[in-house]
Amino acid sequence: MAVLGNIIKAALEITDMVLPDNDHIESQANILKDLLEKAGDTGFGRHYHFKEIAAADNPAEAFAESIPYHDYDAMFSQWWERQMLEGLPDLSWPGKVEYYALSAGTTGKESKRIPVTEEMLDAIRKTSLLQILATTNFDLPADFFEKEIMMLGSSTKLTKADKHMEGEISGIAAGNIPSWFERFYRPGKQIANISNWDDRVLAIAREAKNWDIGAMAGIPSWNELMLKKVIEYNQAANIHEIWPNLRVFASGGVAFDPYRKSFEQLMGKPVTFLDTYLASEGFLAFQARPSEKMAMQLSTNSGIYFEFVPFTADSIDENGSVVAGATSIPFSQVENDRDYVLIISTVAGTWRYMIGDTIRFTDKDRAEIIITGRTKHFLNVVGSQLSVIQMNKAMKQLEESFQLQIPEFTVAAVREGDDYVHQWIIGAEGTTDAEKVKTVLDTFLKEMNKAYKMARSKALKDIRITITTPAAFHNWIEENKSKGGQVKVPRVMKEQEFKKFKAFLDN
Repeated sequence: MAVLGNIIKAALEITDMVLPDNDHIESQANILKDLLEKAGDTGFGRHYHFKEIAAADNPAEAFAESIPYHDYDAMFSQWWERQMLEGLPDLSWPGKVEYYALSAGTTGKESKRIPVTEEMLDAIRKTSLLQILATTNFDLPADFFEKEIMMLGSSTKLTKADKHMEGEISGIAAGNIPSWFERFYRPGKQIANISNWDDRVLAIAREAKNWDIGAMAGIPSWNELMLKKVIEYNQAANIHEIWPNLRVFASGGVAFDPYRKSFEQLMGKPVTFLDTYLASEGFLAFQARPSEKMAMQLSTNSGIYFEFVPFTADSIDENGSVVAGATSIPFSQVENDRDYVLIISTVAGTWRYMIGDTIRFTDKDRAEIIITGRTKHFLNVVGSQLSVIQMNKAMKQLEESFQLQIPEFTVAAVREGDDYVHQWIIGAEGTTDAEKVKTVLDTFLKEMNKAYKMARSKALKDIRITITTPAAFHNWIEENKSKGGQVKVPRVMKEQEFKKFKAFLDN
């Protein structure tokens, strides 16, 4: 009997039982009040009269009316650049900011630098603990709670720059894990400190047989490559020959569903897949219970205040940013089954910040959401109104129709004369005919999306298909950024970036 595991599991269950039910509306009101009070004497707080907002009859309404939306460029140029380059304190958040997260994001873009305060690290740890507590809602054996956790992120070896340290959020967070967690954490600080991704994965493969991994966490594409390397190095048939007690994979960074089939091919036993929402700006949501949609609960009581802008044609400009006059609503007014642009204000000094994601509430009472896409990744150049969710469903249809695995894909609207075509690059495991794929994909999208069907009868004259391997996407990332961490290829590319990718494949 796993005595220690039973003790840990019982403690978690008791803790979960005695914790009061989280009133998400009240929690969000308290978070906003706390943010306004703590940042009241900062440069940002004085500029926007935080103390007056906090004293208003309706602080949420006053907050929304007084402060404009900020994208990264606005926050960086007006506030973060000075506190980062000169080490100035008390600009967007009290004190000096010691860390900046490199938001590697998608390929072809210069990294953003997002402030990470001690309060934000505390908030990330708090939400991480909530995710651990939530595992008691899943049917896991007691000994699972004794096993080690593989957290494959970016290197914990940070770079000294100006007056701060910088690296990707997964590396910053892993480098600041609490001491009690170190006995469970793999690959451990020594291996996690290796900068080169290939060298780090090789070190993991060499040590893998010495570990008893029960759970994994990270971006699916890089974890999949790591698993393949571990299996190959140890000459195993699947990962469970090496880690027989692996039971959970917590996905983050991108929607997991496109990777599910290829992941399952690497397993020898069933694994529970969870979704998490860890961004450079904070740990926004976690999966609190089993859910067919892998819906996640917003972290409403961990240093982040959420607002929601209804995702309509009038609320978003051509660059994918929220227009200045768009109305935002607080958590108390959201509705299920409606898409919203997510706006956040946090203990890292981000204020009414457009993180760029769109979400949909599946259960408002539980604060459960799914990510529906990126504001810049809705393909609507000629009114086709294709969302990433619809694209993922289309790839799943192709997998079933042609017995493929399609973990990677991207699409762009490319102008040809007065018209447009949708050009798709599909990274598939398996072989098939591109023309047959084109017919099935086009038919499926027409049946699922009336706007797409209408566009195909007008300015969207055709679609084109290029089939390559998932490795080609990974090579493109390495060419433009670096392997591992938070880096991924966007599901929707701008025309110029797409042409560079296509040229890379053709060479």
